[in-house]
Amino acid sequence: MLVLSSPSGAGKTTISRALLQRDPNLTLSISATTRPMRPGEVDGKDYFFVDEAKFKAMIEGGEFLEHAFVFGHHYGTPRGPVEAALAAGTDVLFDIDWQGTQQLADDQKLGKDLVSVFILPPSTAELEKRLHTRAQDSEEVVRQRMAKAADEMSHYAEYDYIIVNRNVEESVASVDAILLAERLKRERQIGLSGFVAGLRGNP
Repeated sequence: MLVLSSPSGAGKTTISRALLQRDPNLTLSISATTRPMRPGEVDGKDYFFVDEAKFKAMIEGGEFLEHAFVFGHHYGTPRGPVEAALAAGTDVLFDIDWQGTQQLADDQKLGKDLVSVFILPPSTAELEKRLHTRAQDSEEVVRQRMAKAADEMSHYAEYDYIIVNRNVEESVASVDAILLAERLKRERQIGLSGFVAGLRGNP
């Protein structure tokens, strides 16, 4: 489970899309949310859009790996698709905040397979500029996001890796390198002991 977190506007969604395009063994965990669909978004591709009652029923049914209330809306990661992907040998990419990352880390079954990356903006001025440039939010929401960014960035020390996103291509290459290194860890290489036994002439 590869988690990318950042304040809004720091670039995690752009980096996530680039990783998914170039890595066939990586799939995106699609979150459920109670927020309204934005122009161009597709239900089941960008998010699973549900109402409050359905979301609360999913919480009560233990259907989420993690969930949080952010900017007036609920967000959560459905457990089923993630467990199915991991069981099939596919790595799963998460675009979630520090609260969700903590909940994943605390999961007794899946927490040990978590790799977390926090993406920082090069400066607060650049972060605010990016939020204005994408023009998805009102001035008031941009102000709220900037206020929340300071709190979010204070949690950087809880992550395994930190990337300052000065250049998107360089940041994508850095996450690629992290993913490769983590996949090469001894405990993640399935069938390694049998392979080595064969090399030593002890099949």
